[in-house]
Amino acid sequence: MSDRPQQGLAPAIDAPVEELETARAGRLCYYVSRSRRERPLVLLHSINAAPSAMEMKPLFDHYREKRTVFAPDLPGFGLSRRGPRDYEPALYAEVILEFLQRAVGRSADVVALSLSAEFAARAALLEPELFASLTLISPTGLGRREPPGERTSARLHRLFTLPLLDSGLFRLLTSKASIRYFLNLNFAGEAPAEMVDYAWATAHQPGARHAPFAFLSGRLFSRRARITLYQPLEVPALVLYDEDPNVSFDCLPQLLDVGDCWHAVRIRPSHGLPHWEQPEQTVAALDTFWRGASQGRGAAAAR
Repeated sequence: MSDRPQQGLAPAIDAPVEELETARAGRLCYYVSRSRRERPLVLLHSINAAPSAMEMKPLFDHYREKRTVFAPDLPGFGLSRRGPRDYEPALYAEVILEFLQRAVGRSADVVALSLSAEFAARAALLEPELFASLTLISPTGLGRREPPGERTSARLHRLFTLPLLDSGLFRLLTSKASIRYFLNLNFAGEAPAEMVDYAWATAHQPGARHAPFAFLSGRLFSRRARITLYQPLEVPALVLYDEDPNVSFDCLPQLLDVGDCWHAVRIRPSHGLPHWEQPEQTVAALDTFWRGASQGRGAAAAR
């Protein structure tokens, strides 16, 4: 059941859904709105207990009439193939690259949320010509605290996936009350009901627990991400951030000192999802950045 399309799950976005059979992760489903104007835009949702392309819906809806927009459900989530596999950063980077090569077919502006920022940066280091620009919204990897090491995360993953523990633990993490609590942390007020309801629905599909347990164990995070993934990038890159209950940006100033390709805009006030809380500010920052990137200078003022 976990390897079949998620027939009981409604689409997260009111747009056509297409499929790509990937080499390592099987079926990848994605939402697309096609236009011949401007560069394609690719929106990558975050990784947590119940993510999906729903997280990127405000940006998809805003840009869908202006340019071709893609929003995939990453492996293990949403409408894409789920099930037990070795979920790791390299897997997600490879799938992103295959998606850009085969589904998008040309250089694109890529926007990645939270932990997916690390996957997108890893992909951009491997194939920079596929990235016209890279925007990281509330990215992980910019704090002083490092994720657990490989041995610790492996032990945690074995613990989480014990037969007598895994289903009960996942039910607790993905109860409606738990989902609402964690999503509310990312909003000044209440999280939108459509986001809470869809997160609950996507977390209650066959095979839904496998990828989140890789996330919870820490095995999807990269140590020294700022130094190994972000600093070496040579594509125009923008960080959108403010206050985030789950992510620290203490080391962002060091990243901005690295070179001319890095820029940052603080979207105030926001709590990790600025494109939901402050859509006008977010769109203005993106449009300014993309205009500069298309002229070869990635002009976004650091604030």
